[in-house]
This record gives sequence, structure tokens and C-alpha cells, in this order.
Amino acid sequence: MLFSKYKTQIVEPENALAGRTDRPFALAEKHKVLDAPLVTDEVPTGLEVALFGLGCFWGAEEIFWQIDGVWSTSVGYAGGTTPNPSYEEVCSGKTGHTEAVRVVYDPAKVSYADLVAAFYEVHDPTQGMRQGNDVGTQYRSAIYTFSDEQAEIAREVTERYQPELTKRGYDRITTEIKPAPPYYYAEDYHQQYLIKNPFGYRCHSATGIKVPSA
Repeated sequence: MLFSKYKTQIVEPENALAGRTDRPFALAEKHKVLDAPLVTDEVPTGLEVALFGLGCFWGAEEIFWQIDGVWSTSVGYAGGTTPNPSYEEVCSGKTGHTEAVRVVYDPAKVSYADLVAAFYEVHDPTQGMRQGNDVGTQYRSAIYTFSDEQAEIAREVTERYQPELTKRGYDRITTEIKPAPPYYYAEDYHQQYLIKNPFGYRCHSATGIKVPSA
């Protein structure tokens, strides 16, 4: 990933980069792994959307496209101020965004609670503005929810997970849980990056601690 002067404070909106009105690049029509479109602004009936930030989105997306019941995934930027940012702008720390994975899934095959558990188990949600050696606001942990039900489930799973982390000496969970903000697709070369680059970078600062069953 792109290393820069590490920004560990989210930029104030009035100091954020201006961005642009429209997406400045084209995206592929099809997902490279799943039999689905890449851009999923229109979600088929019966499917739902989840949005997570868990560090470098290259490795994070790979985790989710392997889960049975996931229909499509993409990577992008969320949680900040700058509209339609570039990767370089996000990495500057001047947009307020975190790297995010958008997951479109079939709730009849995989529950939102299971997705949240998978999210927690593949990164360290106690590290604040970093994951491993990746430091900056763009690597912060986040769950962005699309309904009151999702928010309730996200908080319940978080509360269930914290004691397990505490018992093993970890700090408090720093994951931000907020209503879903605008999501901006990342550049095409980031999409399904690890299929295009099988030996590419993966950052999984996982704790190795499972989320206990409800």
C-alpha cells in the first residue's frame, strides 16, 4: 500500500480536500471472482448491503468474497468528507475517509451477525488509526450500518467480543459504528486486487480470537 506522512487525526471537514463531482475513472462491469456486477448501486431484491473498514482493502475484500452467501464485493472510500477522492488523496489523510469494503449478500445464506463476526476476526479492532504497519486514518476500523437492525447487531456483536479481547490483554475496541455515509468506489486496479496480483500485499493484523456465539 501507499505509505505517506502518517495522519492519525481525522481531518476537519473545512480542511478536507475539495474532491470532485463525478467519479474520475471507469470501472469494470463484472466482478473478477463472483458472477455479479462490480458496481452495485442497484441491489437485487432480497439482497442486503454491509460496509466495513478494516485496514488495507486489498486483503479485506478477499476475505469477504470467499464467504458463502456473498453476492458481490467492491472496495472504496467511506466515512470522510471529500467526494469522489483518489487513492492518493485518501492516503494523504486529507479526505477523512477510511478504506472500505462494500459487501452485497443474501441474508438467507449468511447473516449480518456472521459478517460482523468475520470482520472482527480478520483484523485487530483495538489499534485505532492503524492496522499493523499500516498507519493513518484511512486504516481505521469501522462498521457503517444501513438500518437500525444492523446497528443493533453490530453493537451486540461488539459487546460480546470485547470481554474476549480484554481477557487476553487487548485494549478497548476502537471500531466506529455509524450510519452508512456516502461510499465512493476505488480505482479499478484496486478492485479484486489479489486476483489480479496473487502475491500482492495482505495486511491481516488478526488477534486470533474468535467471536463467541450468542
